[in-house]
Amino acid sequence: MSSSAAKDKPELQFPFLTEEETVNTVRECKTLFVLRGLPGSGKSTLARAIVDRYRDGTKMVSADAYKINPGSQAAYHEEYKQLDEDLDVFCRHDISVLVVDDTHHEHNRLEKIFDVADQYQYMVVLVEPKTSWRLDCTLLKEKNQWQLSADDLKKLKPGVEKDFLPLYFGWFLTKKGSESLQKVGQTFLDELSSQKAFKKEMKHFVSGDESKEKISLASYFVKRPPGVLHCTTKFCDYGKADGANEYAQQDVVKKSYGKAFTLIVSALFVTPKTMGARVELGEQELLLWPADVDKTPTDNLPRGSRAHITLGCAAGIQPVQTGIDLLEMLRQEKGGTQGEMSELSRGKLYSLGNGQWMLHLTKKLEFRAIFTGYYGKGHIVPTHSSRKGGALSSCTII
Repeated sequence: MSSSAAKDKPELQFPFLTEEETVNTVRECKTLFVLRGLPGSGKSTLARAIVDRYRDGTKMVSADAYKINPGSQAAYHEEYKQLDEDLDVFCRHDISVLVVDDTHHEHNRLEKIFDVADQYQYMVVLVEPKTSWRLDCTLLKEKNQWQLSADDLKKLKPGVEKDFLPLYFGWFLTKKGSESLQKVGQTFLDELSSQKAFKKEMKHFVSGDESKEKISLASYFVKRPPGVLHCTTKFCDYGKADGANEYAQQDVVKKSYGKAFTLIVSALFVTPKTMGARVELGEQELLLWPADVDKTPTDNLPRGSRAHITLGCAAGIQPVQTGIDLLEMLRQEKGGTQGEMSELSRGKLYSLGNGQWMLHLTKKLEFRAIFTGYYGKGHIVPTHSSRKGGALSSCTII
């Protein structure tokens, strides 16, 4: 299906179907489209439209193909087992666009799908039909192929009528972009580790019983967030965080969901706790940035100052610390605290003391990304991974 064909149908107005820039960006990602909605609401039509739009490199796993009646899913254990096995095979073959078509009215089924996405580093886009009758059980009774009654449908309705919010919203880099930024980060660590000034501050990166003569800097940052690299906008905690529902209901958030953006990385930074990339937000990105994320009442930092991509965390440190570290460094820079400067291959390196280092890039980096949500459990993962693009190589400071 072409973008012009999709534009003629109101129920298919999604950026990943109608916008060429977004379609091209999705093709560079590993994307798992998860369809959700009542029987007869238009899920299968939407699923086929996605498959038609992306064609080569696309596979669909549909509950209908396994003869799973959505009215009594508990009775289809073996069928779901086969569906899950087939999805796993597609993931292991790195199929770039996967579509899972099911009602997904039960959280345990969604959680299982999200676990698979985490395991194989797929970006998730949760999609619900836009048809006018999607929640009208009287009309759905006539449209669903399973001959479910209006009462049957009403029993399923509570599981789909409320938005399923992610752990957090954000911009998720393409597979190539993630790998590229990780390589840039690796080069930064290699060059930083060779700086005499950095070696003088090595005490901030070792405990009292460790040798100050030798440290593997990449191994020091042992954990990173799960999935592909991303820049978080709003932490939602699946709807439990303050302001999560209000953020998700904003018109700009709904219209931007599943849409491509360009992120600008202007600096890389390292502290004894975290390693990250500073992201400069443009006008379009700032529309999605919550007003209360960057500052305390005493701050005068510009909106969007906290925007970053976490590249690694020290042992026992959570990724949320990366943004806190970045804000502290920006406050120090604004206050005139900027120490020794060195020239590295990509820009100027500044020391802010106490093991804090900021590399301002001479040439800013651009990365394509999709605005969506992360729906998994959020367990941080090792930075050293056997999967391509998932690791920082070890560099030792002697």
